[in-house]
Amino acid sequence: MPQDNQLNAGQAAETTASTATVRPDISVWRWIPSLYFSQGIPYVIVMTLSVIMYKNMGVSNSDIALYTSWLYLPFVIKPLWSPFVDMFKTKRYWIITLELVLGVLFGLVALTLPLDGFFQASLLALWLVAFSSATHDIGTDGFYMLALEQHQQAAFVGVRSMFYRLSMLTGQGALVYLAGCVKDFSGSTQLAWMVVFGVLAAMFIALSFYHRFALPTPASDKAQGDTTQVISSFFQVFAAFLKKKRVLVTIAFLLLYRFGEAQLVKIAPLFLLDALEKGGLGLSNQEVGIVYGTIGMASLTLGGLLGGAAIARFGLKNCLWPMALAINVPHLVYVYLAFVQPSSIWLIGTAVAAEQFGYGFGFSAYVLYMIMVADGEHKTAHYAICTGFMALSMMLPGMFSGSLQAMLGYAHFFVWICIAALPTFLVAALIRVEPDFGRKKKLPA
Repeated sequence: MPQDNQLNAGQAAETTASTATVRPDISVWRWIPSLYFSQGIPYVIVMTLSVIMYKNMGVSNSDIALYTSWLYLPFVIKPLWSPFVDMFKTKRYWIITLELVLGVLFGLVALTLPLDGFFQASLLALWLVAFSSATHDIGTDGFYMLALEQHQQAAFVGVRSMFYRLSMLTGQGALVYLAGCVKDFSGSTQLAWMVVFGVLAAMFIALSFYHRFALPTPASDKAQGDTTQVISSFFQVFAAFLKKKRVLVTIAFLLLYRFGEAQLVKIAPLFLLDALEKGGLGLSNQEVGIVYGTIGMASLTLGGLLGGAAIARFGLKNCLWPMALAINVPHLVYVYLAFVQPSSIWLIGTAVAAEQFGYGFGFSAYVLYMIMVADGEHKTAHYAICTGFMALSMMLPGMFSGSLQAMLGYAHFFVWICIAALPTFLVAALIRVEPDFGRKKKLPA
């Protein structure tokens, strides 16, 4: 989902020195922005844009939540096949090839939309998009470590994070707005989304050709070759993770800290789009693109930045409970919106911004906790395992959220979301955090 983009900074922070040899004529500015923009777009398409598209196409909330939640699965299990990406071809090859594949798959989604069985056909294409996107992530993050020296990796963390966030704004904001404009002009919802996915297809085919020339060729970017050694090493790393102290509490925290938010994120855009008589707010695609995709995303980013700054100053231990509250208390704004159903776009936008700001602020504790858990030997691999549990934490609650909303109605569903904060507080009470972890060390006078 778009809210997980803060992981990029965490992964980069855990890298070790690279032995890359990069062609001096190629500037990193020519490929880092485009590479991390291309990393974020497929994720936001399968996790958020697909939800809005299916709502426009008349699919039920229950089916949307259940089946689009399955699209998380490749991101859950991607640590399992990351060794195979290392074994075959170069990271550069994987990036260029998968961007071309993604372009073809986006075109395939567009072609499925006029079919009678468009829901099943497009879901299959989107699952292939999700699988390709997860594999592209492996290649991208690996290439970043190989193509840059350690000081460059640290220097460009902010750049890669910024362009990943820009991809979120594009996917949740600009593309949703485009779909609304084409629909209003043509009168066809089907055509509107065919145009959107046609644009995506052209974008990724162009990115594949661009990166063929723009990406450097690090000397260390080569296939590992030794299949037995790579697979054996992977299982050793996974076994080492399971031997960590209090690992069951750790897994419980990773799965339950966002229990309420994982359900809300599937239903929130549907609530904004649904008609007033169905309990929704009746917003247009353009309004959702602005309110949820642009204002909401900007607020999420601001919350994440302030959350990181707070942890740097006070430490994770002191920030954990304020952040656990921040990720849950703002859910009350949706209770208000559902019971009152205001018509003011400014009021709705402010409420969405407040909830997204709280989520961004509160999610900072989750990211830093994963970094703390992964610290030590195999830190990069253990962080990747944590991200698999993180994706699972969004997948499982999201699957039943649509059926629950259909049973309770929007207003009472959002009341339930507030009650669903209890698992967050339980796991926050159970974990142990090092006293000064995350706090910026003061330099000696």
